[in-house]
Amino acid sequence: MSRATDRRERRRRRRDQLTPDQRADRLKERVYVTFAALAVVLALRGHVEGLTPGRAATTLVITVGGTLLAVFLADLVSHVVVHNHLPTRAESRHMVGVVSSAGGVVVLPLVFLWLAGRGTWTTAGALTASTVALVASLGLVGYVAVRRAAIPTWQKWLLLLAEVVLGMAVVALEVLAHG
Repeated sequence: MSRATDRRERRRRRRDQLTPDQRADRLKERVYVTFAALAVVLALRGHVEGLTPGRAATTLVITVGGTLLAVFLADLVSHVVVHNHLPTRAESRHMVGVVSSAGGVVVLPLVFLWLAGRGTWTTAGALTASTVALVASLGLVGYVAVRRAAIPTWQKWLLLLAEVVLGMAVVALEVLAHG
């Protein structure tokens, strides 16, 4: 078995060991961070004149990094308030897992900005592609969230549609604000 296959298998086993609440935490924060990244990308797109790909990437990393730290701190504080003790090692590992999985939403936008930095795309093109990727990511996260849910298929499609429509509404509002 190759190393990559072995790593995927270990990740799958870890995911399968998560409780429903732990899986919900990861999905919830991924959606939240995706919307935050989308807002940043759209704001940058509205001010693309003179914006370098490096500066756009730095702004995105700082903003999403700050959001992830806020998520971690909120989880930590709420855990202490509810349980009256610091998190155990397993609980801490879960909190870090939530934050690190949510941070994955910026990978494609950073790749697009890297390509722009190499001259393959313009900064505006990279930010537009990032917008599309982030809205598509919302759809994918929505699909992952509802695919095994014990609800009727029409409700699954309705939830998925609602998530994508809300993502597009964020795009529309940002365009209005910065248009």
